Amino acid sequence: MKSIGSPVKVGKMDATSYSSIASEFGVRGYPTIKLLKGDLAYNYRGPRTKDDIIEFAHRVSGALIRPLPSQQMFEHVQKRHRVFFVYVGGESPLKEKYIDAASELIVYTYFFSASEEVVPEYVTLKEMPAVLVFKDETYFVYDEYEDGDLSSWINRERFQNYLTMDGFLLYELGDTGKLVAIAVIDEKNTSIEHTRLKSVIQEVARDYRDQFHRDFQFGHMDGNDYINTLLMDELKAPTVVVLNTSNQQYFLLDRQVESAEDMVRFINSILDGTVEAQGGDSILQRLKRIVFDAKSTIVSIFRSSPLMGCFLFGLPLGVISIMCYGIYTADTDGGYVEERYEVSRGETEGQDAPEASGEQQEPRTGGCAAPALQAPKDELEKKTD
Repeated sequence: MKSIGSPVKVGKMDATSYSSIASEFGVRGYPTIKLLKGDLAYNYRGPRTKDDIIEFAHRVSGALIRPLPSQQMFEHVQKRHRVFFVYVGGESPLKEKYIDAASELIVYTYFFSASEEVVPEYVTLKEMPAVLVFKDETYFVYDEYEDGDLSSWINRERFQNYLTMDGFLLYELGDTGKLVAIAVIDEKNTSIEHTRLKSVIQEVARDYRDQFHRDFQFGHMDGNDYINTLLMDELKAPTVVVLNTSNQQYFLLDRQVESAEDMVRFINSILDGTVEAQGGDSILQRLKRIVFDAKSTIVSIFRSSPLMGCFLFGLPLGVISIMCYGIYTADTDGGYVEERYEVSRGETEGQDAPEASGEQQEPRTGGCAAPALQAPKDELEKKTD
């Protein structure tokens, strides 16, 4: 940041030593990256790479809405950014909403403003003012009647129509409310099945953009490990899965996708509700998730380090077993002692009667009962001790 002349200063803080400051800024996990600008603190939620962090700092530290004074500047921005938003027009209530949305979503994308003369000639605007998003070598115009809230629309449209998926990106797509159609493939496998499926998804994303871009996000994922963990299923690549990241539901096709027409029919059947959704976030699914995560964790530990797995799980089990054995044997011995004590007390009480009769007969026996009475008392005192 210093070498490129950025005004942003970079620092670090140990939140365990300065817990009051961490609490003031709402730090809930580590590492947390924030950019402080005036009275505002912006959270960084992008990939943890140097280039992405620098891009975030440059975007947030600059103007909230950057003006585009000329067509040359517009073309420069269009070459540099894959996705960006533009407000076209003068002062209006729509501009106020645009500013509010920009202050909330500047952490994700760029916001610009321009006059109608600066916008490229191929852009057709039915009314002014207008908000546009430029991406995928085309543009889309915000329609308040069809698209609803402006901030929600910007949040949905801030991604390219076709993406290379990973776990972080799927998490981010959960806020858009879109369904995500993914071709699960092995990029190292150059067989026709894998390459064809990827081409089919790309074709649908390109040729049916106007029809599906409001409801669907398209992409591919390399490998099936993450998707199997997410769905708690065993999908074999290549295959197609459609995810609803907002409620953990997913849709599977019961046959292979052979063409773009097959994929379009599958998408239409999802939209009209003829395809049954699987998964979800019900209580049963949450319990299933707990069991699945526990099983996966145990298996991964034993696969990576069998000795460590035996130590981690064997030692607690051994300690618990010893404790249970000790408790069991202690209860058994206690019952045995109590039983012996009851028997001894019964014997003593049984001998009390002869003692009394012996005292009555003492003149005739000549004092022979006293030694016989002393022995049970001594025995009872030993057992009591």
